Amino acid sequence: MRPRFLLITWIMLLAGAAGGILAASVHLPMPWMLGSLAAIAVIVATTPDRILGDYVFPRRLRETFTGVIGVMIGTQVSPEMIAHLGFLPLSVIALALFVVLAHGGNYLIFRHIGGMEKSTAFFSGSPGGLMESIALGDASGADIRVLSIQQFLRIILVVGLLPLGFSIWRGAPVGSAAGMAPMGHTAEDLPLWAGLLLMVLLVFLGQAVGRRIRLPAAQLIGPLVLTGALNVTGLMPLHLPGWVIGVAQVVVGVGLGMRFVGVTGRMLTRSVGLSLLSVSYMMVIGAGFAWALHAATNIPFEHMLLSFAPGGVTEMSLVALSLSANPALVSIHHLIRILLTVLELSLVARRLNLSQRMP
Repeated sequence: MRPRFLLITWIMLLAGAAGGILAASVHLPMPWMLGSLAAIAVIVATTPDRILGDYVFPRRLRETFTGVIGVMIGTQVSPEMIAHLGFLPLSVIALALFVVLAHGGNYLIFRHIGGMEKSTAFFSGSPGGLMESIALGDASGADIRVLSIQQFLRIILVVGLLPLGFSIWRGAPVGSAAGMAPMGHTAEDLPLWAGLLLMVLLVFLGQAVGRRIRLPAAQLIGPLVLTGALNVTGLMPLHLPGWVIGVAQVVVGVGLGMRFVGVTGRMLTRSVGLSLLSVSYMMVIGAGFAWALHAATNIPFEHMLLSFAPGGVTEMSLVALSLSANPALVSIHHLIRILLTVLELSLVARRLNLSQRMP
């Protein structure tokens, strides 16, 4: 990494940590992620373009901490949890219906209220698969800047508003992750240094294997599956302290905040209103499915609501982990949602003749 890029990265991380400290001091939900996101968004919005220039937040750093999130979720996997996955076919059906209803409604919102042309409205309304939506939208001639902003705002608004909603629901801030311990193990299992070393090994080995066998979201799912398998067999007495989650929240928050680079106030003003309407619509639908599955399976409503929230798989997994809301279950649901969304995008785009670049 170039010295200038390294310096900016450290400044952004320190600023994100400062934002997290401030957010925690005023008892905001998910303080380390939302505080760092807000701090970096303000810095990016007020910093002249010539200073940031071509700077891009290091992808490898974000992927590494995504792997850390995967390991921490994997420590929550237990034989009891796996034994209770018999309802998963019902969830797949519900998720498929959710994807179709959410995407259809979003298309109408962006097309008729937002005034977007057909391709841009279609790919902006995707309830998942951010990178796939952008790639397919580019191939179809969609307005990539508008499409990218709407997709980024979908993730950011869900990540920001959902913990706030849970805080209001519970009557207290959520998501500090302090004192969280993995299922079935105690803090005395391994020394801290050994636990951190094992975590690093699981991150890199899990990601390498995940990429090799082409797992979707390999940077998260690879370490999650590897750690979960070791945890279920009882071979891995791993305990990681709550501050590791806090560090992961800061890195993810900084990465989200950096997505505001190049976004003007005028663009945000137009896009935020549409995104709020879209996210509200999807959350209402998701809440309906979550309540139905809660009634059918007796799984806590909050866990199911997180499973149907239309955020990014990494971000929603981190929210679930920080709220101790069965993060492995939530991750499985979001992985299925992403796969169903990408499949639906490809099939419907071809059906609507959006799969080729428009003249």
